[in-house]
Amino acid sequence: MSQEKLAREIVERVGGEKNVESLVHCATRLRFVLKDDSKADKAGLEKTEGVIAVKENGGQFQVVVGNKVPEVYQAIGQISNILDDSSSKEKSGKKVKGLGGIIDVISSIFAPLLGVMAGAGILKGLLLIANNVGWLEKTDTTYIILYAAADSLFYFLPLLLAVTTARKFQGNAFVALTIAGALIYPTIIQLKTDGTPTDFFGIPVVLMSYASTVIPIILAVIVMSKLEKFFNKILHDSIKNFVTPLFLLVIMVPLTLLVFGPFGVYVGNGIASAMVAAFGFSPLLAGAVMGASWQLLVIFGVHWGLVPVFINNIAVHGQDGVKPAATASIFAQTGAAFGVMLKTKNKKLKTLAGSSTLTALFGITEPAIYGVTLPLKRPFIAGVIGGAVGGAIIGQAGTQAFASGAPGLLTLPIFYGPGGQGFPGLIIGIVTSFIVSAVLTYILGFKDPVDDEETKVESVPSAGATATHSKDASSKSSAQVTVTSDQEVLSPIEGKIVDLAEVPDPAFASGAMGKGIAIEPSTGRVVAPFDGTVTVAFKKKHALAVVSDSGAEILVHVGVDTVKLDGQHFISYIEEGDRVKAGDLLLEFDIEQIKAAGYPIVTPIIVTNSADYNDVVPQATGQVSNKDMLLKIVGTEGNKA
Repeated sequence: MSQEKLAREIVERVGGEKNVESLVHCATRLRFVLKDDSKADKAGLEKTEGVIAVKENGGQFQVVVGNKVPEVYQAIGQISNILDDSSSKEKSGKKVKGLGGIIDVISSIFAPLLGVMAGAGILKGLLLIANNVGWLEKTDTTYIILYAAADSLFYFLPLLLAVTTARKFQGNAFVALTIAGALIYPTIIQLKTDGTPTDFFGIPVVLMSYASTVIPIILAVIVMSKLEKFFNKILHDSIKNFVTPLFLLVIMVPLTLLVFGPFGVYVGNGIASAMVAAFGFSPLLAGAVMGASWQLLVIFGVHWGLVPVFINNIAVHGQDGVKPAATASIFAQTGAAFGVMLKTKNKKLKTLAGSSTLTALFGITEPAIYGVTLPLKRPFIAGVIGGAVGGAIIGQAGTQAFASGAPGLLTLPIFYGPGGQGFPGLIIGIVTSFIVSAVLTYILGFKDPVDDEETKVESVPSAGATATHSKDASSKSSAQVTVTSDQEVLSPIEGKIVDLAEVPDPAFASGAMGKGIAIEPSTGRVVAPFDGTVTVAFKKKHALAVVSDSGAEILVHVGVDTVKLDGQHFISYIEEGDRVKAGDLLLEFDIEQIKAAGYPIVTPIIVTNSADYNDVVPQATGQVSNKDMLLKIVGTEGNKA
C-alpha cells in the first residue's frame, strides 16, 4: 500500500479530518487527539495493511505504523489540512485531564524533535569517541565545527521547545521564540557570568543558566498562549496584530526571568537529583526496575513522562544514568523476537519475527512487541526478565548517557563518555538481555500458529464476539465434513449486486474472510440461502452464519460496523442450532434507520470456508431477489475440511 493510500485510510478510520483535534508523531506512532473517540474505527484500523497496532493511551489515539511514520505523517499533511497550524483551524476545545493530559502535552512537545535529537545525539557520541581515542582534539577546528552541529540542538533547546509548545497550545510561535531567545541572550548570560546584581524595577532577579533547559520555557509558553488569547479577545482587530505581541514580550520576558525560569530550574534540578539518588542508593535494583519496565511504559504510552527527565539530567549534570538501563529493555524484546524466529515453524511468523528483530536492533521495537512478542505472551514475559537482568548489569556498571537519542545500535556512541567508563558494562548488559530473552523464549515456548499450507480451515467468528469479525475465531460448523458436491446459494437478500472489493471494510474487500459477493439491500429481510443449520446468531443481531448439509458455510453481515448499533434496528428470528429451509426468514433490519445512524448498509455474503472448494462463482448481476441463485460453490471430491 502506498503511503498516500495508507494516509487516506487512516484519516478515514479515525473519523475523518473534522474529527482530528491535533496530530504529532514519534518514532513509530501517529499520535492523534480526536474530538470524538467513538467515531474512530479501531477494529478497522487494526486490519488495515501497514498498521501494526492501535492503542488508546494518555488521551491519544495512537496508530503504530513503524519506522515509516514520517512518510505517512507527511502524506496526511498532503491529503488533508490536519497539519495546518493556522489559528483559524476549528478546535473542539477537548481537554484531556489527569495523567493522560500530562502525557499528551509532553509527547506533543517532544515528539517532533525526536528525529533530529537522535541524529545530533549520535554525532555527539561519535565525537566523544573520536576525542577519547585520540582521533580528534577538542581544539581542532574540525572538532569544533562538528561539535557545534551536534550540540546546537541541546544548547538552543529552549528555542525548539518554544515552537513545539506554542503549536500544542495554539500560541504565536514567533513570540514564543522571542521569549526563549531572551533567556539565552548574550547580555543576559553575561550578567549571570559576571555575577552582576540584577533587578527589574527594584524586584530582584535570580539569574539562571537557561541553555539546554526544558521546564522554564514550557511553562512560559503555556502562560503566554493563555494571555495571547485574552489580549486578542479584548483588543480591536486593527491593533491586536502588533499590540498583543508587545504586551506578551513586556509581560512574559520579565515574568519568566523572575518566576518561571528559577522555578523551572529548581524543579528540574530536584528531579535530576532524585533520579541520581535512586541510582546511587542501589544502582543494581534501579537498573533492574528500569530494564524490566521500560517496554511496559512504552505500551501504555507513559514513557514520555521520563523523556524530560533524561534531557534535564544531561542539562544539569552533563550525563544521565536512567536511559542506559532502559536500553536493556530494547535489546531484550529484540532477543525475544529473535527467539520466536528460531523456534517457530510458521513461515509467516518466522518472516515477521526476523524483520521485527532487525528493526528492533535500531530502537524501533513496536513491530516486535505488537506483531510478535506481546500476542504470543510468553516471549514478552521473557523480554521483561531479560531486560531486568541486563538493566541490573548496566545500572551496577554506572553507565551514563552523554547525549539524547532513542536507544539502539546506532545510538550506542552516546553512552561512551570520558575514558569509556561504563561503556563495557553497557555492552555486556545489552548482550546479556538479548541472549537471556532469546533463550528463555526458546525454552518457555509459545503457542505456535499453524501454517496456512498445513490447514485450510477458515471459520466464522464465535457468537460472543464483540469485534466485527475474525478469521481465527472458532466455528460451530461441521469441520470434518468431506466436500463431495457443488453447492448452490440462493440470494439471502433482495437488492443490487455489488463487487466484494467495493465493500468499505478491508477484511471483506480483500477476500481475507473468504470469497463471496455483496448486496446493497432494497428490503430489510435476510432469508436462508439453502437448507441447513444456523451455526452463529450474533447477540447484536447484525450478522449470522448458516452451514449447508453439504458443509458450505455462509456468513451474512448486514452493513459495515453495524456491530456498534448494539442490536438497534435489528430483529432476529433464529437461535444457534436451528434447522432452516431455503427462504425461511432469519432476520429483519431497518435500512433507513441504519443509514441515518451513519453506517453503510452494503451487506457482504461470504463463503467462510472458501479454501475447502475449488472456486466460488457469482451467478447474478444487477438486481437480485430471494429466489435467484447468487453463488455457485464448486466442490472437490475427498478434500478434508
